[in-house]
Parts: sequence; structure tokens; C-alpha cells
Amino acid sequence: MSALHIFILTALLVAEISCRGFQVKNQAKQLFLSRRVVTDSGEFDGGVLVDEDGIISGIYTRDTLKGLKFDGETVQVIDGGDWALMAGVVDSHVHVNEPGRTSWEGYVTATRAAAAGGITTLVDMPLNSFPPTTTLENFKIKAAIAREEVYIDVAFWGGMIPGNEVELQNMIEAGVIGFKGYLIDSGITEFPNVEKDELDNIFSILNGSDVTMAFHTELPISAGNDTECENCEVADPNLYSTYLASHPPEMELNAASLLASYIPKYDVHVHVVHVSAAGVIPILEAAREERIKAGSRRWRGGVTAETCHHYLTFSSEQIPPGHTEFKCSPPIRDITNKLQLWEYIKERRIDLIASDHSPSVATMKGPNFMTAWGGIASVQFGLSLFWTEAKARGLSLSTVSHYLSAGPAHLCGLQNRKGTIKPGLDADLVFFDPEASFVVTPDIIFYKNKLSPYMYRVLTGKVMKTYVRGQLVYTDGAVYEKPQGQLLINDKVLFNSSNP
Repeated sequence: MSALHIFILTALLVAEISCRGFQVKNQAKQLFLSRRVVTDSGEFDGGVLVDEDGIISGIYTRDTLKGLKFDGETVQVIDGGDWALMAGVVDSHVHVNEPGRTSWEGYVTATRAAAAGGITTLVDMPLNSFPPTTTLENFKIKAAIAREEVYIDVAFWGGMIPGNEVELQNMIEAGVIGFKGYLIDSGITEFPNVEKDELDNIFSILNGSDVTMAFHTELPISAGNDTECENCEVADPNLYSTYLASHPPEMELNAASLLASYIPKYDVHVHVVHVSAAGVIPILEAAREERIKAGSRRWRGGVTAETCHHYLTFSSEQIPPGHTEFKCSPPIRDITNKLQLWEYIKERRIDLIASDHSPSVATMKGPNFMTAWGGIASVQFGLSLFWTEAKARGLSLSTVSHYLSAGPAHLCGLQNRKGTIKPGLDADLVFFDPEASFVVTPDIIFYKNKLSPYMYRVLTGKVMKTYVRGQLVYTDGAVYEKPQGQLLINDKVLFNSSNP
């Protein structure tokens, strides 16, 4: 029996032991093999070598593997065969809601679900936790809870609200990757929206910094934050069309135009979250082009946008009366809009895809679209959701990796650590079977509230194993019992400590 076969048998034995809940730090180098190693630029038959610290140390084609020598070192070989080996997903838009609203979601359930979905890093939004991440002290409270509960790596957005400008620099030093703000009522009392006359001040404070300003990009259609559609008192609130009429595309287009007017005046990355209306993209492209002409060397000119799985999967015509699990803000729009978003995906005119996982308890839904909570839970299924639609359109796994891993990593400033298979980066890896299929059912869901518009939907592509820094955290339907994740923060500032 060859040494390679012995290594493979050893790897399988270790995996069996670990499946029972026992997990240790990497004790040896690891060699991950696959006939489909996927990067954001292509695929090849080969392997990825990982050192004892969980860092990628080499990438090899099958031919160059033959000459690889280890000089007596122990190497654990993990052969995925025909399964694709991909960089772990980076989900830059997740509402975990802990502390304060843990009945909606918490770090244990959210990160276990993420691991099952091939996500190796998620970025927690500053709301809907209570308190929200709008001050350094609030950030400390959140991080102190999360540090013992995360099964994958977690980074954090800070929040931009009226009056917290003095907190922004402190939160930057503590490690937030950027700040999220609303241009319309957030629906959360303790997270008020930023008014137009406050934008200049916030842009000035963050001007020249390396963090991102992310915006929920809708403006009210009437005075105040009243988004009720005209004559809604006689419309049926259980019909999706009633809610859709209350959030017309102009709300997004007007907000995007407002942000675009600030982009030439300031040197800071501006990001639009969850684009629903396809018309937002050309507005941002024009602003980006001007930025680049002016000499900006930021990634994508410091002007970016994301869309979400629900906008790429559903159209408004499909949503039945009373099924408020489909409600989100901005809303899912018509089939023509959806197809235009896919054209932008094919042309790489959108920068990344995120889940916008925003769960709630069932009592906050109900049949009334005008009063139900607006949020879709999906963090566990993003990789399969995107592949289901992308494969049907002839797109490649490299495209998937570009949008779900490399793009979000760049947005969050983690491109030198996460988001692609490259020497020197964390060995955050996923074995993914692109030919398998499965049905979304309540019994396979790891997140807390098992409400989903994807329930009983058949998805293509299945996550088989998930590794964070070379450590197996999910396999064969099971997440490891012990949290293996780290918080991507400045631990010294938050906890006066150098230890994660």
C-alpha cells in the first residue's frame, strides 16, 4: 500500500472520530484534493496544501503534485474526488440579532446554519440586536457574547445613526469593517435613519478612511417615512401587490441618485446593500466611472452594490396572498426586473451577492403584508440557491466563487485573508457537490426560526464539508459541537487582550 493511500485512510479515520463531536487543532499539514479546484478565475484538477496553522501554503495541479516532497513530514490527505473544492463563502449581510432579540436569531444558531451552508465568514449587521452596534460600549457587549458562541469566523458592521458620529472612530479602532445606515425608517426604534441634512457630516468624518459606508438605499415617497401606497386603505393588505405598490422602484433610484451626488466630493467607499430595483446599477456605474477618472485606486472605484438570493430566485408574480415569508425591504420585484439583475450578474456589473438573512419569530409574520416583519431567512442555503439559478443559466462555479466569496471579502477588507484559494490566506474551504440536489425541509434547518420562502423547494448543489482554517466544522449534515470560529476584531481595544 502506498504512502498516499495510508494518508487517505488516516484522513477518513480522523473524520470519523471528529464526527462524534471531538475536534482538535491541526496537528499536521493537510493536502486537499479535488478534480475541480475552483477559484474565482477558473477550475483545475489538483490540490491545496495547508500548513499546521490552517493557512494555505501551496496550490498544485495534479501533474505538479507528483513531484511534491514532504521529507518525512506527516501530511493528512483529504480527497474530495469529484466534489468541487471552493473557497468558503463570505456572507457580508447577516442579521444575527443577539443580544436582545435572541428569540429571532442568535450566534450559535446563525453560525451553525452558516457552516452547514458553506459559509466560513459572516458579517453581522448592527441591527436588530438590542443594543445595536452604534457605540463602542454596545460593540463590547455584542462581542463579549459572540466570542464563545461562533462556529465560523464573524466580523461586524457598525451602525450610522443620528448623533453617534463621535463613536465612529472608536468603533473603527475596535475592528468594525464599516458602517451601515438607513435613508428610510429601519423599523427598529433604537436604529433611526440618517436624514439628508446629516449626510455631509458623516461623509466628512469617514472621508479618507479604509472602511465602507453601506446604505439601505430607499427614500420615502412622501413626507416623513410614510411608505404606504396610495389608496392602500381600500387595497387588500394580504395581497403582495399591495405591499409592492408601497415600495416602487423610484424609492431606490432616488436614494441611489442622492448617494451618487456625494461620491465625487468624498474619498470613502460607498456600498449599496440589497439592490432590488435593477435601475440602481447604472446610477452607481456612472458614479464609479467618475471616481476612477478622478484617480481613485480603491477596489471598484470605491462604489459597489450587492443583490440578494431572493431577488435572483423569485419574482413578484409568484408570491401567493398571505405568504409574508416572502416580504423583505426593498421588495421582490417583477420578472422583468429579475431578468435584468441576472444580465448584470452575467456581465459582472454587480459586485457581490449576500443573503440579507433577517429572521423573526412566526408571530411577527401573519398574512398581512403591510404589517408583517420584512425579512427573509436563508443564511444556510445561499450557495445552493445561487448555484441552482446560475447553473440553469450556464454560469460556472468560478462565477459563484467570484460573487459569494471574493467579492464580499474585498468589500469587508478581508481579501488578504479570506475569499479565495490563494497561498497565504486562511484555509477556509468547502467541498461542494454541484450535481447533487436536495429539498429544503424544516428538519434540516439549523437557524432558529424555521420560516422560509424556500421551504420544500428543490435546490441544486449540496455542501458536503466545510473547513475553517483547515478545521472541519461541518460534514454529512452535522455541525461540530464545539465552536471553532473567531471574531475578526481588534481584541486589544475591545477586551484589553491580545488573545482571540
